[in-house]
Amino acid sequence: ADAAGLGKIIIEMMTRDGRYPRGYAAAITAAASTIGPIIPPSIPMVMYALVSDASIGFLFLGGILPGLLMGAVLMGLNAWVARKRGFAVEEAVPLRALPKVTLNAFPALLMPVILLYGIYGGATTPTEAAAVAAAYALILAGVFYRALSWRKLYAILSESARSSAAVGLVIGGALIFNYIVASENIPAHMAASLQGLHISPLAFLFMVNVLLLLLGCLLDASTIILVIVPLFIPTCRLLGIDLVHFGVVVVVNTMIGLITPPYGVVLFVINATTRIPLREIISEIWLFIGVLVVALLLMMLFPEIVLWLPRQFGYQG
Repeated sequence: ADAAGLGKIIIEMMTRDGRYPRGYAAAITAAASTIGPIIPPSIPMVMYALVSDASIGFLFLGGILPGLLMGAVLMGLNAWVARKRGFAVEEAVPLRALPKVTLNAFPALLMPVILLYGIYGGATTPTEAAAVAAAYALILAGVFYRALSWRKLYAILSESARSSAAVGLVIGGALIFNYIVASENIPAHMAASLQGLHISPLAFLFMVNVLLLLLGCLLDASTIILVIVPLFIPTCRLLGIDLVHFGVVVVVNTMIGLITPPYGVVLFVINATTRIPLREIISEIWLFIGVLVVALLLMMLFPEIVLWLPRQFGYQG
C-alpha cells in the first residue's frame, strides 16, 4: 500500500524536472515502504502472534525502535548518495511564508490524524480507515482546494483501476508460486535441516535469517510467517530465544524480502504503478538492501534494540 499509493506520488515529485533518477527514486521508495509494517500497527506481527502465542502488544512495542533504526540507516545512506551524486536541493521555504503554507496544508495534514484515530480508537478497521481517508481526500480536493473537475475525477478513477489491476496481477502470480512451493513442502525440508543441528542460539538465529532472506526473494511475507516460521518456534523455546525478539527480527527479515530480486513483490508493484523499468529499480536497490541487512544484523546481535521498549512497559521475557 505504501509503495503503490503514497509511493507513486513521492516518486513523481522526486523525478520532476529530472531532479532524481527514476530508478533511484523508485528504489528508495521501495526500501522506505518496508518500515510501514515494522512500526505499529502491523498485520505481519499479528500473523506472527497467532502462530507463536507471543503478545501482540509487546510485539508492537518491540517494532518501534527497529523501525526508527531502519529509517535512520536509510536516511544516512540517502544523505551520502545525494552528496556523492550531487542531487538537486529544494529551495528553502522562507520563514515568513511558513504560517500561510501551514494553514493551507492543515486540512490535508488532518488525514493521518483521522486514519490513526479511526484505527486506534476502534472506530474502523485499517481497510475501512483507508476508505474514509479516500472520501475525505475527495471532498478536500473538490470542495476545499477546488482542484478537481469531472474530467480529472474520471482520470483519477481510471488510473486507480489500472494500478489496482496491475497490483492484483502481481499478487495473484505470487500466490500461485507460493502454492507450488508450499504444496511441494520445500520450506519444511529446508527448516528440518536447521532443526537437526546442535548449535548456539546466535548461530541458529543467523542461519534462520539467512534462510528467510533467501526465501524472501521468492515468497511473500504472509506465506513465510504462516507456513515456515512455526517450524522454528519449538527450537527457539528450546534454545531460550525470546519470541518477541525473534518475531520482530522475522518480520523485518520478510520486509527486506519484499524488495529483494528476483521476485521482490514491492519492486513489481512500483514497476506496475509507475512504469519505471525493473532493471532501473533493481540496479539502485542493492545499496538500500545492504544497509537494511546491517540494521537487521544489529537487531539480531543486540536484542535490547527490540526488547528495551517492551520491558519499560512490563515485559518480563
